[in-house]
Amino acid sequence: MSMGDAREDGGGAASPSLATMTGAAASALNRSDLGKLGSIVADSTDEELFAGVKRRWAELIGDCRVPEQRTALLTIAAFTAMLVYSYLPGLTNAYVSWANPQYAHGWIVPLFAAALLFWWRRPITFPVPISARLLGLALLAGSFAMRLFAARFRIVTIDMYTFVPAIIGVFILVGGWSVLRWSWAPLAFLIFMFPLPDEATRYLLGPLQTFATITSTFALQTLGLEAYREGNQIILGEMHLGVVDACSGLRMLTIFCAIAVAMVMVGKRSWWENGIILASAIPIAIIVNSIRITITGLAFQVADSEFAEALFHDWAGLVMMPMALGMLWGEQYLLSHIFIPESDGPTVLTGAGSHRTVAPVPSSRASAKAAPTVFGLAPRGGGGAEGASGRNRQGPVGPVIGRPPQGG
Repeated sequence: MSMGDAREDGGGAASPSLATMTGAAASALNRSDLGKLGSIVADSTDEELFAGVKRRWAELIGDCRVPEQRTALLTIAAFTAMLVYSYLPGLTNAYVSWANPQYAHGWIVPLFAAALLFWWRRPITFPVPISARLLGLALLAGSFAMRLFAARFRIVTIDMYTFVPAIIGVFILVGGWSVLRWSWAPLAFLIFMFPLPDEATRYLLGPLQTFATITSTFALQTLGLEAYREGNQIILGEMHLGVVDACSGLRMLTIFCAIAVAMVMVGKRSWWENGIILASAIPIAIIVNSIRITITGLAFQVADSEFAEALFHDWAGLVMMPMALGMLWGEQYLLSHIFIPESDGPTVLTGAGSHRTVAPVPSSRASAKAAPTVFGLAPRGGGGAEGASGRNRQGPVGPVIGRPPQGG
């Protein structure tokens, strides 16, 4: 945005670890033992970072002593290397696009995906089902067919994007469904290291510019300034603020969406919470960009143009991402406090007279026969024959704390 003419913005300790086994003992490891080891890896998520890296490295070394595991891991590595060599022109184009500020986050995407693959890795379950082999071959064949189509019409972006299903196909082909369960999310995340197609960029720029102009004009009017919109310009008295391509918020949108997906992948939330966070990534990015333009318009009114230009091009760019992350953190905080987990149900008062005691209401996870807690409220009495017998022995159950007693 510029003044005057538009200017471009430049549980399981029951199974031993593979790391402690000898080669002969590890070769006799059966499928059930591998499944137990996978549960150990899944449950050990609260350990320190250094201890977790050390343990997972030891498990990787231990798995490499098993002939089947070692062969599968080496095969995946070899196929991945051949795939990278085959896609080297497209990957080079992606690397060149990282010089664009809109895709400056691209270099960290493969590093983040590799770190998750190492952290989430589990032993491969053998034998690999034939259905998994067929799906892996189908993904590879489909990816190469799309590459031929893209080469025929010289569509570079499609050629780059097919790298993601191709590498997923390699992992499924060699490791089967057990590998797909822990590898698909980090591999799919690689899509964020590629630039958007030119057509998508052109279609997104116009609506984003218009929306940013409308919302910023409305915000300035709400703050009491005489502002109105002409196309993608905001008129503030004698001053014209042009919302150019760099002010559309597309750069903020691409970077913040990748960050939101990464936070969902490493977080420990339910599926609906993750869905809300992902759905809010685009509105948050657009709102933050509109706040940036609004503050710049205010700066043009209360300060000189040099200060306003520095605010927009330098300082605001440093504040936008922390502001967006703060909004996302606030959203997660609200989600974690609005709904009470089922295991944290309310307590009830039991007994009579001066001998009344406080006892927790059992949740459905603790007892299969107990009624579940919904939004922190539990039924007043027990259910079924067990609840009836309890009432006969102990008398009526007292009211739930925080809930008014019912008459009658």
